[in-house]
This record gives sequence, structure tokens and C-alpha cells, in this order.
Amino acid sequence: MSSTTIITEHPGWHDTPTGDPVRVVEHRGSAWLARWETEREHLLLRALDRTESEPPPVAYTSAVDLPTTAEAAPLLDELVRLGTVARLTNPSLWDAITTALLRQVVTAAEARECHRAYYAAYGYTFDTPAGPLPLAPAPEIVLELTDDEFASVGAKFHRKGLRTAATAYLDHGDHWATLAPGSLIKELAEVPYIGPWTASAAAADFTGDHSLYPHADLAVRTWASRAAPAVALPSTNRDFETLWRRWAPTRSQLHALTLFTLAWGTAPRAHRAAQMLSPLKGSPT
Repeated sequence: MSSTTIITEHPGWHDTPTGDPVRVVEHRGSAWLARWETEREHLLLRALDRTESEPPPVAYTSAVDLPTTAEAAPLLDELVRLGTVARLTNPSLWDAITTALLRQVVTAAEARECHRAYYAAYGYTFDTPAGPLPLAPAPEIVLELTDDEFASVGAKFHRKGLRTAATAYLDHGDHWATLAPGSLIKELAEVPYIGPWTASAAAADFTGDHSLYPHADLAVRTWASRAAPAVALPSTNRDFETLWRRWAPTRSQLHALTLFTLAWGTAPRAHRAAQMLSPLKGSPT
């Protein structure tokens, strides 16, 4: 296992022909290409348009930040193999909100397929080593889409949430981006069709702080179970979150435990195992 692992849980990541993960993001009005150089264990960031702004932030979390709870030892022994986890913090709050909305209710596989089709159809696209890659469809574009256009990319269920979020973002997006994480979650959750789960997922994506993540999310529960099948995990959301927080009592430990579990799920070994199993179900609002 490499000493540094890139987490590619965001559906915007694609693979180049050589297997390097690549993604396009928007940061302060400029587009950036992010490419993980596997051999060098380095995230290369290159501006796709003329810009003098700083590149988007990359966060590195060490395995030393994981908790040491004896009860969770089988899981922690597996997670520590990832070494340091690198994550491109999502620099676009609008993209984070859009991505979280598209994850509602459907399976993980369906969410990824819908996300890619929706972005490809209506987002501004750039040529990259992995082929054309789009940014999130702008709020103004979202508000112009018809029901049939949402349906054509598998987003019919999400159309009301996306439209409502687009209107709210145009009114409050600049303000939201300045808020502390707790306040951001509270204000996002007040928008119809978003709710607390989606708000927490979006805030974790945007801030890079996975202590904010909805820890009872089925993706966390499933990857934890597959990484450490010998550990008996609660079957209910409330009991699982209680256990998760007991294992990781500090904010930094909770961040690391959740991040590393999601990173394990995107590692090549996990992908090979997942191909043999049914896709994960999506999450509630």
C-alpha cells in the first residue's frame, strides 16, 4: 500500500488511460485541473484558464490522527494501511450542494451515473487527459431546465431540490461561503428539499472537515463493515452514530475515522470487492 492515498469519493473524479484520477473544479471563478500522480503520490493542480488566484486547497490527514479505541482495532488496523489520506477540498459550495442533492435516495451507483450525465449535459466542459470533464451546471442554467431535460439525464426526482437550491444559492451563496461550519449546516438545512443529511454532506465536502459528515450514512456503515467484517456494527442509524462517536471522541479523531473509512471505499482493492456486491443505497435528505 502506498504511503499516501488519494480519496476519490466525489463523483467528479475520473481516470486517465494510465489510471491516474483526474477532476476539474472551480475555485474563485477559475477552473483548475486536479490530477493525482500515482507514482509520485502527488496532486498536481493546473489552471485551465488565465488566473492569478491561488490553487484550490488540498488537505492531508495522517493515520496518527485516527483514534486508538481497542474495540475498533480490526477496523483501525485496516485503515492505517492507507498511510496519509490526501483530499482535494471541494472549492465550490455550489458543486458540494449539487453533489449532495444528487445522492439523495438513489443507490451510490445511480447517483454517480446521474451526476456524470447531469454535469456532462449542462455543465461547462474542459478537455482533459481523461476526456471532456464538466463543472457543475450553474444555478442560472438549472433554473432554465425543463422537467424533460432533468428526466433525460436521470435527475427527474432531484429537479425540485436542484431548482430550490439554485434559487437559494443565487440569493445567499456568497453569504453561506463565509459562515462557520455549524452555521452553514443550519442555514442549508432550512432550504426546502435539502435537509440535515444533505446539508452536513455538503458542508463536509466544502470545508474538508469530516467531523461534520453524516456519520450514519450508509456508505460509512458499509465500508466499515467490509473493511472489518469481524466487528459487529449496529444496524440502526442512531446506534451506529453513537458507536462511531464513542470510538472517536475528539473532533480530529472523528474527522480522521470517517475520512479514512470513505477513502478505504475508494481504494482499488475496495473497488474490486464492490464489483462483486450490490451497490450501496443512497441516503435520506
